[in-house]
Amino acid sequence: MITTETEARAWLEQRPEYTPEAAQRLDTLVAMLGQENQQQNLVSAASLDQVWLRHIVDSAQLLAHVPRETSGAWFDLGTGAGFPGLVIAALRPDLEVVMVESRARRIEWLDRARLAMGLDRARVEGRRLELVDSCHAAVISARAFAPLQRLLELSSRFSTSDTRWVLPKGRSAKQELEDLRKWRHVFHVEQSLTDPQAGIIVGTLTGRKG
Repeated sequence: MITTETEARAWLEQRPEYTPEAAQRLDTLVAMLGQENQQQNLVSAASLDQVWLRHIVDSAQLLAHVPRETSGAWFDLGTGAGFPGLVIAALRPDLEVVMVESRARRIEWLDRARLAMGLDRARVEGRRLELVDSCHAAVISARAFAPLQRLLELSSRFSTSDTRWVLPKGRSAKQELEDLRKWRHVFHVEQSLTDPQAGIIVGTLTGRKG
């Protein structure tokens, strides 16, 4: 379990995606986040004291559950302040990262951050998820966006049987998966590295039952 900023930075430095260029992009994100949080409540002010643990590594750990050879679009639903979307894009600039967010001030922030970080392949879908054109994603992530059943109802149209789902779910992960009905899937819960009480739902969706 990673519990301190020092441990978070050390874990990140061991990741194959953590290049000098990626480090610079993440430093830019952290600096901008601190400044912007004074203008709008992107994240809790208290969490900025552990920004590498609570936001950067909490997002980056999702890469451990996605094969390195993955190509295609990574859809991050309800991106909000940019977690995990901006972190994934910073560490995997080869991927097309699509950040779906409907709130105007968050959209403006995401665009400004991705441009400052030089994320040429990242883009923001600035509208409600229901209005985003259907397409196939290689990876789908969502951090505190919607309960699992509702999330699948909204976003299964972006998924194929090969799409990798990585869904940070906090304390509710196991229960949400146990309560899931009407879907055929190969999901399981992985332990979060940054919170002993949190889980990440990982796997693939094979379709709706019936």
